[in-house]
Amino acid sequence: MSKMIDLLKIISIILCLLISVGYLTLVWKENFELQQQRKGPNVVGVFGLLQPLADGAKLFTNEAVIPNNINLLMYLIAPVLSLILALVIWVVIPYDVGCVLGDLALGVLFLLAISSINVYAMLMSGWASNSKYAFLGAIRAAAQMISYEISIGLIIISVILCVGSFNIIKINVSQNQSIYFIFPLLPTMIMFFISALAETNRTPFDLTEGESEIVSGYNVEYSSMSFALFFLAEYAHIILMSCLVIFLFFGGWYFFFSSAFWFALKTSLILFFFIWIRASFPRLRYDQLMALLWKSYLPLSLSFVIYISSISLGGWGFLLW
Repeated sequence: MSKMIDLLKIISIILCLLISVGYLTLVWKENFELQQQRKGPNVVGVFGLLQPLADGAKLFTNEAVIPNNINLLMYLIAPVLSLILALVIWVVIPYDVGCVLGDLALGVLFLLAISSINVYAMLMSGWASNSKYAFLGAIRAAAQMISYEISIGLIIISVILCVGSFNIIKINVSQNQSIYFIFPLLPTMIMFFISALAETNRTPFDLTEGESEIVSGYNVEYSSMSFALFFLAEYAHIILMSCLVIFLFFGGWYFFFSSAFWFALKTSLILFFFIWIRASFPRLRYDQLMALLWKSYLPLSLSFVIYISSISLGGWGFLLW
């Protein structure tokens, strides 16, 4: 019976995530309509609410074109692996007190480990496509994700030093009992959010999808549902990074009282910033992207780790002072 309940929980999490990804694209388009004076989706369904279903049906019914001279096994495995990793990582995400599928003591470490493996799916897709554009996009994506995971990891270490635990629930409870980490750790939160933009290949760091240079990057040779799997994994990762910002700096599901509503509302606000930046900022050059990490964020995040660890014995009072 317990196994059946766990299976139902897994299915419900997957369905909710896929629906969230679908309607995130709708919100994305609607915000572009408002911010850039475009015509958003308003034809399919009332106020365009069925547009995500139409997009999914279009991708599902498109012809699957497989290029010649490819490594067929890796070509087919790469999008499946990308989506599986994007789904597995939600096992340790808590939505409210006691509402989590797997409460791991090393939950944050699990998140970082699974997130880093996603680089292999991108490299596999670019290499297996036997296209110089796809391969260049894969190399860019791998270098970008690995680089910014360094700063993300150091910033997370700063939070862990304040809590003394890798458990996501304990990180949230610690903030609910004292103070949101956004207040004493505001610079690290800003660096974490910008690093999350680069980690998820979002504007202004979408160098893997520079249409004028590499024609959509590592997934350029994919079509139909194989492209949709990459698309779902990418947007699921955006939602995940928004949740991680909430867990580390904004108290998770708590605001006056514990509720999954607060968790969803806070996550939606962070997602809005992803959309707002996408509609407002131009793409950077690749050398600017790398210089931002290696010359700015890496020494700054490392300095915060040293600073917080050096005063940890003095308690939060000295840190706030």
